[in-house]
Amino acid sequence: MKRQLIKTGLFACLLFTFASANADLAPDFMDKLVSEDRPEADRIRDGSRRPYQVMSLLGVDAGMTVMDIGAGGGWYTHVLSAAVGSQGKVIAQFGPRALQRNNGQAQRDVAASLGNTEAFFENVQDYPANSIDRAITALNIHHYNDERAAPYFQAIHDVLKSGGQVAVIDHIGMEGKENSMMHRMLKSNARAWIEASGLVIVEDSNLLRTTADDHERTISDPIYGRDVDRFLFIARKP
Repeated sequence: MKRQLIKTGLFACLLFTFASANADLAPDFMDKLVSEDRPEADRIRDGSRRPYQVMSLLGVDAGMTVMDIGAGGGWYTHVLSAAVGSQGKVIAQFGPRALQRNNGQAQRDVAASLGNTEAFFENVQDYPANSIDRAITALNIHHYNDERAAPYFQAIHDVLKSGGQVAVIDHIGMEGKENSMMHRMLKSNARAWIEASGLVIVEDSNLLRTTADDHERTISDPIYGRDVDRFLFIARKP
C-alpha cells in the first residue's frame, strides 16, 4: 500500500505539467522515477522536489551530458540519469573530500548502479571547460559568502557549453536571521553571485515555493516534513 501511495502521489504532482513540458526527456523517465530500484526515501521526496517539472524547466533532453554539482546523497543524480537516458551521461561531482570517506566507495557504487553516470572526485573547475549541456547545484550554497561564491559560479560558467544552462536551488532565508545555521540563505545573494559570473538568469521560478515554511526554523525541523521554501533559478551561459 505504501509503495502504491508513493506512485500515486508522484503521478498526481506531475501529470498536470505534461502538456506544457519543453524538454525531450528519455521515454522511460517516468518509469525510472517510480521504479522500486530507486531508493524509496528518494521517491517520497518527489512531491516537494518535483523532478519532472525541474527537468523540464532546465531543458534536459535525452542524450545530453549533464552535471550534478555537489551531488551529496545522489537524489538529483538519479533524476538526471533517468532524464538523459542510456545515450546521455551524468557527471556526479562530489569533490576531493568524498574520497576521504571510504575512498568514495558509496559514491562509486551509486554511479555504477546507474550505468550512464561517472563519479567525479575533483572540483568543478577541474572538469574540461565547455563540455556540459546542463547542470544543477541544489542545496549547496547556503554556507557560501561572496568570496567563496565567486570562483564557484565562475567554474560553473566555464564548464558549461555556450547556451548551456544550470539550475540553482536552495532554501530561502530572511533578512536578520541566522540563515546559515538553519541551512538557508537570501535569494538576493544567489542572484547576485550568479549574475557576477557572467551567467544570465532566464527563469526565476516559484515552482519550489511553499507557504508551509515560516522561515523561522532549521530546514530539518520535523514540523516542515521536508516541505521547505526553496528558490529556483535557471541561468544560461551566453
